[in-house]
Amino acid sequence: MTSGTAGRAAGSSVPPITRTPPRVQRRATLRTQDGVSVEAEYKPGPDPAGELAIVLAHGFTGGVDRPHLRRAAGVFAQRAAVITFSFRGHGASGGLSTVGDREVLDLAAAVEWARFLGHTRVVTVGFSMGGSVVLRHAALAGAAHGGRTEARIDAVVAVSAPARWFYRGTAPMRRLHWVVTRPLGRVVGRVGLRTRIHPHEWDPVPLSPVESVPLIAPTPLLVVHGDRDPYFPVDHPRMLAAAAAGGAELWLEAGMGHAENAADDALLGRIAEWATASWTSANAEGSVSAEDSAIAEGEEL
Repeated sequence: MTSGTAGRAAGSSVPPITRTPPRVQRRATLRTQDGVSVEAEYKPGPDPAGELAIVLAHGFTGGVDRPHLRRAAGVFAQRAAVITFSFRGHGASGGLSTVGDREVLDLAAAVEWARFLGHTRVVTVGFSMGGSVVLRHAALAGAAHGGRTEARIDAVVAVSAPARWFYRGTAPMRRLHWVVTRPLGRVVGRVGLRTRIHPHEWDPVPLSPVESVPLIAPTPLLVVHGDRDPYFPVDHPRMLAAAAAGGAELWLEAGMGHAENAADDALLGRIAEWATASWTSANAEGSVSAEDSAIAEGEEL
């Protein structure tokens, strides 16, 4: 997209707030480093003093109020605090969707909000497009690669994520490319799918998911994929796992389709268990104080 790739700027530009608010369910409007407003919601989880927060990144055409994301958030909130948000161009968030490029800035803002709320460990879980975003974010925000401290994460889960860009090998992906690349398709996206799409091509093309994976170590990585995914066949998760060179777990789920819509509560529960078990092994250098984090316009529910 012509606004330029997000590159290494995986962070938020909002001014810091120096006092950590009480951990209660709330809505907030976050502002990304490039000035886009992002709607977000926080669920405190079973332990108000818990260190861990899980940030969920939805798929293309999803959003914070979509039923399947809310269902997933409910499952994860049984084990930890949860932040959900709508990517740019989705729901009440501003801007236009760049289909996985500048969305890393939206995720970074949500991670920073988790830090501001006092959580010292953050795990990101992304579905489909969100899966590609959490992989790129983990690569660009990692301590070994110069990322902003407050945007770093302690473990990452990619569910139904593509391995490479511009894939058109399935009928659903050919339809999605028509929606994204054609003027009439973008009208359908805006009116029928409630998703506002940037009209220009990527310039430059961002780092692909499979190129991102080798940069994520030593952060724990879990790749989850259904063997009946109609969008991305199983060579995609296998490519991602292979790129980690032994540094990732791969779960191929029998009978599962695509993304949050197809992930049942049992699978979501297992992912949540992995997240709560994995974050403890992350590098303590990734934690920051609330004074170093950032959020804007929060409002308690």
